[in-house]
This record gives sequence, structure tokens and C-alpha cells, in this order.
Amino acid sequence: MDIELNDRRVLIVEDEPHIAEIIDAFLAREGAHRLLARDGDDALTAAGYWRPDVVVLDLKLPKRDGYSVLSELRARQGPPVVILSALGEDVDKLTGFRLGCDDYMVKPFNPLELVARLKAVLRRAQDSAANKSLVVGDLRVDIDAHEAQCAGTPLTLTPTEFRILRLLAMRAGRLVTRGQIIEAAMGDE
Repeated sequence: MDIELNDRRVLIVEDEPHIAEIIDAFLAREGAHRLLARDGDDALTAAGYWRPDVVVLDLKLPKRDGYSVLSELRARQGPPVVILSALGEDVDKLTGFRLGCDDYMVKPFNPLELVARLKAVLRRAQDSAANKSLVVGDLRVDIDAHEAQCAGTPLTLTPTEFRILRLLAMRAGRLVTRGQIIEAAMGDE
């Protein structure tokens, strides 16, 4: 299945105006909706209210670096992230993947390759969202149906309880902070 960027929301997090213009121009040709953030703080604010489908993220940013932004986006179960950075050492790439980026490109870059990688990342995200059922031991959480079962017995949950259970199942075996639980409980309110 071919994924298009037409009508997709792409958050461009880039502090170098020339590079941001190149990315913006190529995404505009694809019909994507674009929003530009020039520092890490603006990126997180924009991701919270604009709800992008995918993020193009530079690592060397003012105020808050890209690794910090990536970590926060992952903590929020945010959109897929493609890192686009001048930092091209193996340790940089491995750190990006360890923190949860979906792809990593090194500058200088081919804008057509960036577009192709964004489409691939969105295709993978769409494929995984199609089968969104989380299983942890005897617990099964069906994300799309908003239903949960324990050992085959359906659980009766309020929407808030379901959001918290979904968060805990998604992060099974990993630390969940009080802030993440509160954010999950609040939902979009």
C-alpha cells in the first residue's frame, strides 16, 4: 500500500532557516500540512496542540536539544519521529534509536529521500495501528474497540480507567511516571 503525504500533518523542528525552507518546499509539493518549530520548547508545544502525524527533528536545537524532545514525545506516545541531524556518528544514531526515533538521516541530505522515508515511517505506523491489541500476560487491551479482558473475562472500565490501563500495557516492564499517568487520565480534556 502506498502512503501519501497529502493532507498529513508534518512538524518540522529545525532552527536553520535554509534547511527548514528546503524541507518545507518539498513537503508542500507533496500536499502535506507543515508547521515549523525553531527550538525544542516550541516543538513540544506544537506537538501537543497541533497533533502532527510525523515529526522531522533536528538534534542541535536552542533551549532544549532534540534528544530531550524525542524522549518527551515518546513519553507522551507521540507521533513517529525522523531525526535529521548533522550528528552522524554511530553513537548519535544509536542514541536516537535507543530513545525511540523511527528513522535517522544525516545532513547533508537528499530531500526526495527524506520524503520517501517519511512515507515509509507513516506506512509502518499505519500498519501497526491496524492491529492495535496489546497483550501483557493474561491481560488483552484492544485499543480501537476500547475494550480489555483479563484471562478472557471482559473488564468494565470507565474511559479514564481504560486510558490508564492502555498506558500501563503499552509501557509494560518500563517506568511510568506520575505525570504520564495524569496525562493519560486527562485524555484530550
